[in-house]
Amino acid sequence: MTTLMNVVTNEYFPAAAVLLVVVIFWTIALLGGLSLLTGHQPPLATLGWLLFVYTIVVLSPIAGLLALVDLVRRWWRNHRIASENAAATEPTGR
Repeated sequence: MTTLMNVVTNEYFPAAAVLLVVVIFWTIALLGGLSLLTGHQPPLATLGWLLFVYTIVVLSPIAGLLALVDLVRRWWRNHRIASENAAATEPTGR
């Protein structure tokens, strides 16, 4: 349970989760996720499905890009802080 709490409270978790959902969505879409359109559905159900898929197709790359930018920004900030701390604790040689 502690491992799960460590993962969920990690600062990278929200952006990584969004990025994972976007990748899973596009993987399913590439493998034929639009198969609902081949069945005999009422026109209103088909229209609703098309609007839903269109919204997700438009918003998922934006969400994925924002998540990727956030992950890189957090990693870069932590890397910079760690290198500054290492430089500050390094002996001066005197």
